[in-house]
Amino acid sequence: MTNRKDLKRTINYICSELFAECIAASLYGGKQDKQNTEALLTSILRINNDFVKRISHPEPGMPKKKYFQVLIHDFNEQVSEIIDQISNVG
Repeated sequence: MTNRKDLKRTINYICSELFAECIAASLYGGKQDKQNTEALLTSILRINNDFVKRISHPEPGMPKKKYFQVLIHDFNEQVSEIIDQISNVG
């Protein structure tokens, strides 16, 4: 298992890439739906904040290895949903 610092760095990197991809898709895509794009950007920021906070404060009583496996699985699911939404923006 990687340490918390690396995990936070990875989450920040992925979220920043998603943010940039969303902006690029909204600028260069055929449709111009400003509200949908802003909602998507806001959700990316919320995901980033939520998961970084979850790394810093694991649930008490749950084994750390299991906790971080669940956290990574949840993050991957959220990222997949965001990627699907970005493909619909462009």
